[in-house]
Amino acid sequence: MIRQYHTTIRRWAVVGAAGFAIVAGSFLSLSGFTQQGAGAGRGARGGVGQGTPVRGPNGEVWGFTDTAFNPNTRWRIHDPERPQPAAVTPGETVSIPAPSDAIVLFDGKDLSRWLNRGQNGAESSATWPVRDGYFEAQGGNLSTRESFGDVQLHLEYAIPADVTGSSQDRGNGGVIFMGRYEIQILDSYNNRTYADGMMASVYGEWPPLVNVSRKPGEWQSLDVVFEAPRFTGRVTPGYFTVFWNGVVVHNRAELYGTTTPTMTPHVYTPHDPELPLQIQGRARVRYRNIWIRRLKPYDQRAKIN
Repeated sequence: MIRQYHTTIRRWAVVGAAGFAIVAGSFLSLSGFTQQGAGAGRGARGGVGQGTPVRGPNGEVWGFTDTAFNPNTRWRIHDPERPQPAAVTPGETVSIPAPSDAIVLFDGKDLSRWLNRGQNGAESSATWPVRDGYFEAQGGNLSTRESFGDVQLHLEYAIPADVTGSSQDRGNGGVIFMGRYEIQILDSYNNRTYADGMMASVYGEWPPLVNVSRKPGEWQSLDVVFEAPRFTGRVTPGYFTVFWNGVVVHNRAELYGTTTPTMTPHVYTPHDPELPLQIQGRARVRYRNIWIRRLKPYDQRAKIN
C-alpha cells in the first residue's frame, strides 16, 4: 500500500502544466540490456515527464509537484519540501589504490574496458577523451564490457571548475548499476536542488544523509557497496551503502525499484543477475581511478595454487 501524507507546501512559485507521462520503468528482458536515455530537458531522465516544477527566486528548479509517492514515504519523488541534508566538511581526498582482486575499469590510460551501447544493443568503441590520467564525460553513456551483480565500486570524480548553471543543470551525471539503479553525480556545493536528486542520492528515492561536497575543480571520491535485487520467488530488494569523500551517506538504503520513473512509484522488473555498469555523460564530469570487486558470500574457500 502506498501511504500518502498531505502537507502544506510553501514555495516561491509553481509554473507550467502538470506532466501527464506515465512511466512504467525500464522494462528489460531477462536476457536483454539497454541504456537509460540521456536527459531531454532540465532535470529529466530520458525525456520523461517530471510533474509541475517548483522554482526558487532565480528560476532554479527546487522540485516538482504531482509526482508519485514511493512506498511507505511521506515524500513525493523530487519533492521540493524534502529536507536538504546538512553540510559536512570532508577531510582529505580518499584515493584508494585497487586491491589485488579488483577489476581496474580505468587506470588513467585508456577506455578499453568500456564501450558505447545503443538502445538497439549496437556496440561501438568508447570515445570520451582521455588525458592527464582522467577521462571526461562527453554525451551519451559509457557501459562496461563486463556484467556485474553484487559489487564494491570505487571511483574519483571532479566537476569542472568553470561549471555553470543551477540545480540539475550543474555538472549532472550518474553511476547506473544494472542499467536501472542510479547514484547521482552532481555539483551540490552551494547548489540547491531536490534532495533526492543531489550528489550521491539514490536518484528519486533517498537523499544522502549529509552533504559532503567539495568545491568544483577539486577531486572527490565515491565508494559504493551495491547488493543487487533477487527475483527467485518473491522479490528481494537491492541495497546501497555509499561513502562520499570518506563519509557514510547511505547505510544499506533499500531500493524501491528502477530509479527513473517520477509519475509512478518505483517498482522492480525482473532482469539478469549480472548486467553492465554505466556512467552517464550529461555534463563534462571527469573521472579517474575506477575499480570494482565482485562480492561473494561468506565462508568461501580460498583457491589453492
